[in-house]
Order: sequence, then C-alpha cells, then structure tokens
Amino acid sequence: MVTVATLLLLRHGRTTANADGGLAGRQPVELDETGRAQATAAGERLRGLPLATVVTSPLIRCRQTLELVLPDASPVVEEGLIECGYGSWEGQPLKKLAKDPLWPVVQQHPSAVVFPEGEAMAAMAARAVSAVRSWDARVTAEHGPEALWLACSHGDVIKAIVADALGVHLDLFQRIVADPASVTVIRYTPLRPFLIRLNDTGGDLSGLVPPRPKRRRAARRVDSDAAVGGGAGSTR
Repeated sequence: MVTVATLLLLRHGRTTANADGGLAGRQPVELDETGRAQATAAGERLRGLPLATVVTSPLIRCRQTLELVLPDASPVVEEGLIECGYGSWEGQPLKKLAKDPLWPVVQQHPSAVVFPEGEAMAAMAARAVSAVRSWDARVTAEHGPEALWLACSHGDVIKAIVADALGVHLDLFQRIVADPASVTVIRYTPLRPFLIRLNDTGGDLSGLVPPRPKRRRAARRVDSDAAVGGGAGSTR
C-alpha cells in the first residue's frame, strides 16, 4: 500500500449561535462553555499526535478551538476553509429560515443553491476541496508521506470535503454529519481518497500514526563464478 499523508479535519466546538439555534455563517460568534469543554476534550486526544502542520479557517470560533486543542501550535490561516457565505441568512434563527422557499432546496439540491447576497454552495465545496488537496500535497512534499496534519473548519465545509472524498454528488452531502469538535480523517492516495474516520468524538487517535517503514536489508551478493546447482563442496 502506498503511504500518504493523513488529514485530520476538526470542526470547531459549539458556539453561542449553535446553542441559540441561529445560523452563524461568517459572523464572529465565539465558543460557549460547552464548546470550550468539547475543544479541551478533543485536545486530550490530539496532543500526542506528531502533527506536521495545522491550518485553520480565519473565523474566531476555529481559532479559539485550536487555542484549547493545541495550545502550543501556530496555526496557518487558510481562507479556503472559511464557512460558507450565507449572505442575508446569517444571524437568523434556523426556525425562521426553515420557512424560506430556499430551505428545501438547501436540503435536497444544495448544488443549485446560491444564498441571497452570499455564496453558492458548489463554490464553497470547490474552494474547500481545492484548499485541503493543495495543503495535503504541500505537507507530503515538505514532511514526507508519513506526515499527519490538521485543518480546523466548519460543519458544511467538512461535509463537502467528505462528499468529495467519497465520490458522491454534493446533493448528497446533507446525509453526512460533522458534530462540534469531531474529528474526520482522510488520506489522499494517488488512486483515490480513503475516508478513515467520520465524525469521531471520542475514539483513540493514536492508531493514525503510521509505523515507520522497515529498512530493507541489502541482498547478499552472489558470486558470479558459483556453479549452478552446486554447493561449495560440489565435485562437479
């Protein structure tokens, strides 16, 4: 099997908007008490991993999450991982948005959705997938194929990346779940991506560290004058 870098997708912890049932979008909402506890628990699982690189959405909820998860890390901001631009939907209660004629399209045919004054979901998916694939290639080139790296982002962004890895249409991405502070793991091999874990909120992650490749022993040189089929004591 070809050894490749391993991507860990971390969703930010719960925010005040999550708790209140609102659509945060790109607003500067912060983690609530539960979200901070979730991030701290995720940190207990992730801190032992030798992460080569950590990248993050620029939004404060992701940066707060990483401050708790990996306090010694220096995350690199990646604009391609920012939340979908929900436009005029941002900041509104989900109960209200559920009555909007666009809501069933978001749920059943998201590839066709362009949010009012906002971003197309297909555009969000394309730039998020492009960002993680580009970073994965960079990490592999700089740190080797055994490297682990982490990207902190948002629910819909992670779901879109997973849909791409599974080779399913964006219209099916609402079937995927990425809970707050969950970890999803993908490996991009030359042949196809592999989804290693999805929405993991409590499992042991130490098994993600690949074993060091065994050093091959040099083959013993064969004397070209040796008799074929004969040993050293052959009388032939």
